[in-house]
Amino acid sequence: MLDKDFAVHSTVWSAPSLTELRRDGHEAERWNLLHPEREPRLSYVEQCLAGQMGPVVVATDYMKLFADQIRPFVANRRFVALGTDGFGQSDTRETLREFFEVDRHFIVLAALKALADDGLIGRDKVSEAIRRYGINVDKTNPVAV
Repeated sequence: MLDKDFAVHSTVWSAPSLTELRRDGHEAERWNLLHPEREPRLSYVEQCLAGQMGPVVVATDYMKLFADQIRPFVANRRFVALGTDGFGQSDTRETLREFFEVDRHFIVLAALKALADDGLIGRDKVSEAIRRYGINVDKTNPVAV
């Protein structure tokens, strides 16, 4: 959708376990702490993102805090976490993602907003996404429900 609707190239990664990525990151940090004169080790997340540009948007069906586990290993770039901070508001994953603003439209919106915040695209693209996808800007924040 980013490419088709806004001519923005993106790379999509799948993270089967954010917890394992966190553990790996902490293992690299520990090794670096205990070996100060050796070449520092990079976490798996840092290795994957090396040479990549732009912000990182992490979307999960768990709480945003779950995605935040890898924030320390996404150095020197904007990091946006999307998650379902609540329960009992839906009967399907699709409805859950829409209610908690983690669906495909909000992932695109978050990416565009992060790019605009970094000065890489105009803010008008963010407004265009809101209009194009029919996002209700007056909707109650889902975490307040």
